[in-house]
Amino acid sequence: MFDGKSILVTGGTGSFGHAFVPMTLKQYNPRRIIIFSRDEMKQWEMAKLFENDPRVRFFIGDVRDKDRLYRALDGVDYVVHAAATKIVPTAEYNPFECIKTNINGAMNVIDACIDHDIRGCVALSTDKASSPVNLYGATKLASDKLFVAGNSYSGEHGTRFSVVRYGNVMGSRGSVIPFFMSIKDKGVLPVTDERMTRFMISLEEAVKLVWHAFEDMVGGEIYVKKIPSMKVTDLARVVAPEAKIEFVGIRPGEKLHEQMIGSEDSYHTYEYEEHFKILPSINGWDHCEERIKDGKLVPEGFIYSSDNNAEWMTDQELQDWISLNYEKIGRI
Repeated sequence: MFDGKSILVTGGTGSFGHAFVPMTLKQYNPRRIIIFSRDEMKQWEMAKLFENDPRVRFFIGDVRDKDRLYRALDGVDYVVHAAATKIVPTAEYNPFECIKTNINGAMNVIDACIDHDIRGCVALSTDKASSPVNLYGATKLASDKLFVAGNSYSGEHGTRFSVVRYGNVMGSRGSVIPFFMSIKDKGVLPVTDERMTRFMISLEEAVKLVWHAFEDMVGGEIYVKKIPSMKVTDLARVVAPEAKIEFVGIRPGEKLHEQMIGSEDSYHTYEYEEHFKILPSINGWDHCEERIKDGKLVPEGFIYSSDNNAEWMTDQELQDWISLNYEKIGRI
């Protein structure tokens, strides 16, 4: 699919980009992968990892700047939109900035992709976009809706837009596992609530979900990977068995449980062996056989959240993952 093609990744110096680039270079043989981001230092550090591979390029820019996006997309075939303001408390206290990046930036990406005849664009979403209770989730829900509707705007250009949605990425920078590991020697781990649960997905699984979206999408689908859940108290106990857990209360905008599919979406959500697919309710696309393929409609009122999940990660599975990935946890 990507052989001989050019791919641009917005926000490509983040955790996702650090996994997507080497995996895609190994699995396919793209003509080039362009990292589009605004942090020159992160680009400088990332460039060192690929200095002997001429297929990897770097382009300073911000998704808020439509003109810069237009320049960067020249000759590009596929786009992965990973750029976002995503720290929940940061978004709560800087709402205007979050909206500029996550909503205005999404509109810029959509317009630029259509005008450049991009073949396909997959946008990364979050569990927080399902029944959002914080500003970050609300902006990502708006972004998801924009990318779904972008398929109507592409018209004769034929640019396809889809979304992938997943929860807590294990070991990514700023996530709970590296946070607990960084303070475990203090003997106390802060947990907001003893009932709290989280989905657990690896970066490798996240990348493969994006690959699948590009291969499968007709346009407008939201792909949700089936992944295990874990109680945050169990996670803390695995990371630091000797540490005491201190319950500190829920932070502004934080949820007890992650939700990726709400009951309102159950009327047009289909289940597959390894994922779910939320189809657009607009234009009758939720009844489109080409989009449904071999999917089975979920029961009315179905909710996919981290507390009602059928699959749970065991302590041993988490410990094995930490042992295997110890050197890179929290570094990207």
